[in-house]
Amino acid sequence: MKQKKIFSSLFAVILLFSLVLAGCSSSSGGSKDTTSKNKDVTLDIFQFKVEFKDQFEAVAKQYEQENKGIKINITTVGGGEDYGAALRSKIASGKEPAIYNVGGPQDVEDWKSKLADLSDTKAAEAALEGTLDGVTVDGKVMGLPFNQEGYGLIYNKAVFEKAGINPEDIKSFAALEEAVKTLDSKKKELGLQAVFALPAKETWVTGLHLSNAFLAGEFDGNVLKAFAAKNVDFTYGDSFKKVLDLQNEYSVQPVVSLDYSKQVEELFSLQKVAMIQQGNWVYGSIAGIDQEFADNGIGLLPIPVEGYKEDSIPVGIPMYWGVNSNKDEATIKEAKKFLDWLYTSDAGKEVVLNDFKFIPAYGGYDSSKISDPLAKDIYKYAEEGKTIGWTFMGYPTGWGQDTLGIEIQKYVTGKAKWDDVVNVSKEAWEKARNK
Repeated sequence: MKQKKIFSSLFAVILLFSLVLAGCSSSSGGSKDTTSKNKDVTLDIFQFKVEFKDQFEAVAKQYEQENKGIKINITTVGGGEDYGAALRSKIASGKEPAIYNVGGPQDVEDWKSKLADLSDTKAAEAALEGTLDGVTVDGKVMGLPFNQEGYGLIYNKAVFEKAGINPEDIKSFAALEEAVKTLDSKKKELGLQAVFALPAKETWVTGLHLSNAFLAGEFDGNVLKAFAAKNVDFTYGDSFKKVLDLQNEYSVQPVVSLDYSKQVEELFSLQKVAMIQQGNWVYGSIAGIDQEFADNGIGLLPIPVEGYKEDSIPVGIPMYWGVNSNKDEATIKEAKKFLDWLYTSDAGKEVVLNDFKFIPAYGGYDSSKISDPLAKDIYKYAEEGKTIGWTFMGYPTGWGQDTLGIEIQKYVTGKAKWDDVVNVSKEAWEKARNK
């Protein structure tokens, strides 16, 4: 009987030990599988910059090869499409991206429930002074800068020279107007269809970029002041009207049918117009059509704002990268890691400068490696302090494109007076801010 008890006890111990081992084995195996799954992370990126789409996709492939288990899917919506509307639709569909773009304080407010704190990233630490102001809330960094960009009136150097115009002399509206009339009087011998190509179909060109030059002054060029403003006064509205009228009167017509692609690729890159209002982001498109022209034939003139700054260009951060806080911890971690690699690693920095042709918004870059002529011009304006702040990132949601841009379309087609544009836009701003 005693032997049976001893045997039973031994059997029980052995059985228990076996179960523990089996449990450990199962636990170990489960942990291994979980780790494997954690390493297999998909980063869905929803971004707006069509100009570097191909280069960005190539870099994503490079990153995937160097980081096994990471899959990057990139969706690009921009150019002639409304990125903000597309993002809202994407989110509403339930297919939320891991990384997406926000444009400043208004977007941060709109998407605050879906933005992770990026304060702990290397990129946030390296960001240049002031570049995070518009996306910092309660000390938390909610977005990382794409790059620095600037825009103005891009001109054809050879056409200006042939017409006897010195671009260095164009530092006021009066000088610009005189140059435009000279070019128009000689457009046949210069081989031009018109002086300008104003893409009024693109409400971001008129309602955001052009308006910014003339609204920045009343907000001291500060995006946060624009974001907090209950009203907009159009203090420099008369100056705004003069530049818009000049572009419209001497543009290929009808301007409301002109889109970004036709303006940049068909008309300017093929040298059928002398000037376009755009920024350094068009370099790649021009180079894709005529590399020699892109490298040696173009320059940047200021957008003259009478009574404020007539010899300056708007320079700022076009968009920020946001990371979706609704994603799981592993995805958020890998999203931060990718953005850090892109902007702070040696390999990433080379891509930013040489492939993307970006003007960096981060420290640790060799600015002498900035290669394209438009970026060099912008850097020069910035060095000389001849810049206008990007306050349009502080406009009420949709106001610049859906209200002001649409009203400008009515104006340039003769369906509205300038006073109507101003009054309707003022009322819409006030309504949006005082909900």
